[in-house]
Amino acid sequence: MALPSLTAQERADALAKAAAARVRRAQVKADLKSGKLKLSEVLDSAEEDEAITRMKVVALLQALPRVGATTAQSLLDEFEISQSRRVKGLGAKQRAKLIDRFG
Repeated sequence: MALPSLTAQERADALAKAAAARVRRAQVKADLKSGKLKLSEVLDSAEEDEAITRMKVVALLQALPRVGATTAQSLLDEFEISQSRRVKGLGAKQRAKLIDRFG
């Protein structure tokens, strides 16, 4: 399947949108790490924020204080969440388990 050809303006708009999403995700991860945000607040705000919905769950977990790659992988296994799952794809039970664990 061929990619659609974009005009220079459309390409610039797409690049700006992607950059804004990366900045937003980085800010959310920094706020989680510092304790300004709780995981439940991030999951709730994901309903309106497309940048957060596209964030991988493993990256979100690793942004939590005292959670590294090994702990994040253990949590994914414990809660039966796929390594490639994004926040948008979390089920209700998975969300509940994460909120119960991290608040």
